[in-house]
Parts: sequence; C-alpha cells; structure tokens
Amino acid sequence: MSKRIVIIGGVAGGASAAARMRRLSESAEIHLIERGQHVSFANCGLPYHIGGEIADRSKLLLHTPDSLKARFGLNVHIRTEATAIEREARRVKLRKADGRQTFLDYDELVLAPGAAPIRPALPGIEGGGVYSLRDISDMDSIIKGLSSLESAQRSKSVIVVGGGYIGVELAEQLVQRAFTVTLVEGAAQILSPFDPEMAGILEHRLRQSMQLVIGSRLEAILRDEKGAVRGVKLENGSELKADIVLLGLGVRPEIALARQSGLKIGELGGILVNDYLQTSDQHIWAVGDAIEVTNIITKKPALIPLAGPANRQGRLVADNIFLSQKKRYRGTLGTAVIRVHELIAACTGANERTLRQAGLQYEKLYLFPNNHAGYFPGASSLSMKVLFCPHSRKLLGAQVIGQEGADKRIDVFATAILAGLSVDDLSELELCYAPPVGSAKDPVNMAGMMMKNVCDGLVRSVAPNKLRGVVLDVRSSAEFSKAAFPGAIHIALDELRGRLAELPRDQTISVYCQTGQRSYNATRILMQHGFDALNVTGAWRAMQLFEKST
Repeated sequence: MSKRIVIIGGVAGGASAAARMRRLSESAEIHLIERGQHVSFANCGLPYHIGGEIADRSKLLLHTPDSLKARFGLNVHIRTEATAIEREARRVKLRKADGRQTFLDYDELVLAPGAAPIRPALPGIEGGGVYSLRDISDMDSIIKGLSSLESAQRSKSVIVVGGGYIGVELAEQLVQRAFTVTLVEGAAQILSPFDPEMAGILEHRLRQSMQLVIGSRLEAILRDEKGAVRGVKLENGSELKADIVLLGLGVRPEIALARQSGLKIGELGGILVNDYLQTSDQHIWAVGDAIEVTNIITKKPALIPLAGPANRQGRLVADNIFLSQKKRYRGTLGTAVIRVHELIAACTGANERTLRQAGLQYEKLYLFPNNHAGYFPGASSLSMKVLFCPHSRKLLGAQVIGQEGADKRIDVFATAILAGLSVDDLSELELCYAPPVGSAKDPVNMAGMMMKNVCDGLVRSVAPNKLRGVVLDVRSSAEFSKAAFPGAIHIALDELRGRLAELPRDQTISVYCQTGQRSYNATRILMQHGFDALNVTGAWRAMQLFEKST
C-alpha cells in the first residue's frame, strides 16, 4: 500500500525530506505544508541579496510549488498553516490563507517548522523601522526599508542588534551598501561558537568598518513624535542614533504545534527526538532547527540551528520511513563558517566554554601557519586554535581564521572528529600540496604534531594568559626591542645553550617566541637540561589575541 506523508515546513529539512522520499517511492502521496509563500529558498543567502552581492533575487528561490510538482510529484500547500495534530486519528488540521479549514490524514508526519527570530517585548519594538530576518518576505521588507532611506537622502544610519552569524553578516553587507552601521551585542563577545580571544580577531576587523558595541543589551527602541525610529537605548543607559533597526538576536525553536499536540519537549526547549529522529509519537518525526540534537563532543542535548544538519536529518527521516534498515542520527558537531570582510572564520566541535560546562578535560594549543608555502607569493597567516583530550588523544574542537584556507582546514578537522581520528592520525594525514595552495607540512599536520608532542609528554604548554614563574623571550634582539612581555628575560634561541647559567633552576620558566616554533625548541633544550620549562602556546601572537579580547 502506498503511504501518505505529510511534511509541515519546507526549506532545508522539510524539502530535503520530501525530495528523498520521492526518490525512494514513486507510489507515496507526499504533501508539503508551508505557512509562507516560499517553500524552498536559500535562507543563508538572504543577507547577501540585501547587501547586493547576490543581485538576482530569483537565484534564492530554489524551487516553486510548480517545479516541485513537476520534478518530484509533490503536493505543495503554500500559505497554509497547520493548526492542530489529531494524533489518534492521524490527521492534521489546516487553515488556508482565506480562513478555510480542512483536514489532511497521514500515515507518517514530519515536523520541520524551523526556528523563529527572537523579538523581545521591549518598548518601541512594535511598529515600522524594526525588522527581523527569517524568510524571503522579511528580506523584501528590509530591502524596501533600506531603499526608502537611501532615496530620502537621510543619514543612512542602521543599528544591527545581535552579534551572531545573521547579525554579523547583515552588518557586513550594510557596510558594503555604504550605510553607517552600528553592531550591538549584549554578551561579552560576538559569535559565541568561537572562544573570546578568537572572536576578538573578528571584532578588531569589524571596528575598522563600523561602530561595535559589546556588553550591553537592548533595552528599548526609541521613536520620535511621529513614531519613526530614531535610535535605541541600551541597558548601560547609552542611546545610539539610527533610522532603521535590524534584529539578529538569535532564534527559538518553533514548538507550539508540537507542544499543543502533546509531543515531548526537551530540556532546552526543542522538540525531543530519539536517535532515529522520531518524536514521542512513533508516527511523527521532526528535523531541523526545531529539534534538540545530541552534541557529538559532549553527548549532551543541544540546539544547533544550521542548514547542513537539517538537510541531512530530512534525508535520514525519509530513509527511516521508507527503508527497512533504520539509521541513527549521529548528532551534530556545529561546524560553521562566516565571512567578515576579507576574513574567513570557521569552527567545529566544542569551544572552551562548552567543554568546561560539560566537565570534560582538555588542553588547548594555538598556531599561526601560512595558508600555503611561505615562499610562494600571496601567502597569508592562519590563526588556529585546537582543543583536544591528552588522555584519549582525540580532537575536541577547532577554530581557524584567515584570509584563505580556514574553511579547508576546518573541514578536515570536522571529518577527523566524526571519523574518530586521533591526534596521531592528524599528524600523518596525507593532504594535497603544491606551493600555491598548501604546504608540504599542512597546518592540519602541524596541529596534529603539536598535540601529539603534548600527549607524549615531550612538551608542556601554558596558555598566553596563564604564564607561570619566570618568562623567557627567545626571539631575536630586533624582535625583542620592538615589543616584549613586561619583565621577560631575553636570550635568543641560538644563544640559549651557552647562557643556561643565567636562568633560575628553582622556578618554572614560561618560554615564548613569535609564534611558538622557536619557543618549542627552546623548551626542549631546557627540559633536557633539567629546567621546569613550559612552552607558551601560540607565543607572542597568541598573547596579542588575549590583549585584543580584553
């Protein structure tokens, strides 16, 4: 017998589930329910059309109801809201745009409602001039508001509230459109998946193109006597002027329908699913931003609203409905990437805050290799941070920022984590090399070798903000004279063996150079001569990261 499948919600999770289902079954009757007008669009591309980099709006529309019908034989219901699930009868109550109510029976139901932008109940937030971005309609409204501001030849001042991925992307794009931009983030840093010192690199770059306000939350939208936006008020009492406010305060899972239907909700507020992505009702499945997933590193529940995982979840649910052998969802790493002007910032796995909260033991290392062979023109530096367990020898997380090559390295790290590779494996990976695109010893290999040295006890590391005992600078005299750690002893690496008598043997020695290679060599020399020596991971370059993030 053919199955009737009802999918509530399109875009990454719902649309991918529907397409996979059709490939698995020509006989299935598949209904896709979408509350809005657009059922399959590139939501990650919305900020870039606002900024003009994606000039053609139609490029964002991946499929229309007609194209989904023609290609996949789907029954697509747009401007139709699912208002109730009658689980015993296995049917969904629908409300059309004209108010008509109908029912649709199902054999299996898939929930892909996504997540809604957070819009707190603050004074002045309701009314014109304040926008959130979720879908094509929101994008069109924002573009209309910005265009009216341009045509009126006003100050073109925009405040973006929220320093997550969407907020930063919007702020960057508005700068490209020559708006005067202020980015406000209530937390102590932007882009919370990154650790503060790494996010500091991006904050430094943003400050060169816009005003960046960190550490004070939005308290109110300020309006003039005619009701037009004139700015915002922050918790610290300051007021900032603006003609338009864009909200990028994060998202919340859309769970109203699931909760109303009696489905279990997880501790973080997402729809609870099992390893097969079934809800507490065996005939109802859920995917995408609305569900709680398992964090692969911590094994704890997490909300990770990303398009890639949602797409894979939709495919997996289709397989579990139509194929006899059920598949488990492994969990989510949270691998992500963002462009901030000319910089690419990527991350995977856990950051330090997540590891501490989970009570997991870890070590961290910093390195600053070139993106390709240094002798080939155009080489640029990567800022890399890796987190690993010295006992299991497993990689726990990584963050990379640079002009080129950050995404490539994070993709390798993400693959390594999912495959269960050890730090030893990372040091031995055979990665492609040619001078214009890489190095004979790739940055991933270098990170693996450094982690392996720590695991093997060949070196002990100390973080740049946790220096202990005497501080030793082993850079050249020219480097030392430009800038150095206050109170540091200076002995260049090539002179170290002949000047060991100048160093105390009853104190710990924290050794640094410019990026960590020379200080590692110096630390090995000192250890073998009986000194208690620690290598400052990332050395002087990493010290500067911590200075910028404070």
